[in-house]
Amino acid sequence: MAQPAPFVFFGCIELRELLGLRARDERELLEQLERAPLGSVYYHTHSVFLRHHQVTGAYPNDFANWVAFQVRDQVLGERLAVVDPFAFGSLEALREELVSVIDDHIATLHPVPRVVFGDPFFFVQSHVIEVPTGMEAQSLGEFRQCLAEVDASSIYFHALESRIRRGHPHGDFAEWIDRALGLSPLAEEIARINPYLGGLEEIRLRMLRLLDAVLGREAAAGGE
Repeated sequence: MAQPAPFVFFGCIELRELLGLRARDERELLEQLERAPLGSVYYHTHSVFLRHHQVTGAYPNDFANWVAFQVRDQVLGERLAVVDPFAFGSLEALREELVSVIDDHIATLHPVPRVVFGDPFFFVQSHVIEVPTGMEAQSLGEFRQCLAEVDASSIYFHALESRIRRGHPHGDFAEWIDRALGLSPLAEEIARINPYLGGLEEIRLRMLRLLDAVLGREAAAGGE
């Protein structure tokens, strides 16, 4: 039986680009969000996880964070914070939801809440560059060992970047485990992990638990 193709782990670095778009109040945030490139929507929602490997705050995207702490509008901050970017099939659908939430909030506010002592919101987009880690796995045990040791940016690259911007809807980890190892139930469980609930280190921990359970069952079966 032929050996499966190895899983090659890549990390990544992020090159940021200021777009020259900024907002000093919530209406400007709405207007600039409508015209910003989708790469900026991605940067301020999904790639927050690359910059903060453990997301433990109450406002886990840049829009919610700015509204809550710079504008000091806790109500809108909380409404934006509960928008799960991974619940949307496209970045455009995510943008529409964020715009709708802001628009609904400010519709009856006069004046619109604005920054007084805080900083403006600067729209940014980024370009992710893959970086070899020198780590690869050909078996589930080797994959588990690499996953435990690899830099968190590798988890971001294979679990998030691959889904949203590289056309792999289940993520690289789940696809390899399914196609190369034929472990479809495990792959489905990994694909369902939502990074919005804890960040990259939580993804790592949850994947390790799933892998350990399967490896434990395999070891027990082999000892019978």
